[in-house]
Amino acid sequence: MLEWSEILLRLVIATLASGLIGLNRDLHGKPIGVRTLGLVGLSCATVVIAALPANSDTFHLSDATSRVIQGILTGVGFLGSGVIFHIEQQHKVRGLTSAACVWFTACIGVICGAGRWQIVATGLAIAFVLLIFGGRAERSLHKLFGAEETPPDSTTTAPP
Repeated sequence: MLEWSEILLRLVIATLASGLIGLNRDLHGKPIGVRTLGLVGLSCATVVIAALPANSDTFHLSDATSRVIQGILTGVGFLGSGVIFHIEQQHKVRGLTSAACVWFTACIGVICGAGRWQIVATGLAIAFVLLIFGGRAERSLHKLFGAEETPPDSTTTAPP
């Protein structure tokens, strides 16, 4: 059984890590932020910890735990879809990066709940590189290859 200090550590790190992703979205003026994504990470970690076998202090992927994780990630997909919207006159879809961040923070919460710290650290590092430099890299590649210019920060052209 997990010690109270280990439970607290897993929940706090899930909240902080997910909140940092939310801070990035908030600083870019997106419809989700620190509180929303912090709560997504916290809730996912809470449920995963609750699903761990009572006689284990390490992560064990039992059938029940596997089903809990599948349910979390499916349900959070619907939550993320709430930040995606289509601008029909411009043939644009907005909010895809924010929706992906909702799903990513759910994954971070699951992994924190499992206590897999190397995966959490690596995933966060890669996510921040992508969120900070991905837009600039995408715009540079568009210019380099002569593609149609898209406005900064995750606007995708939808088919007419």
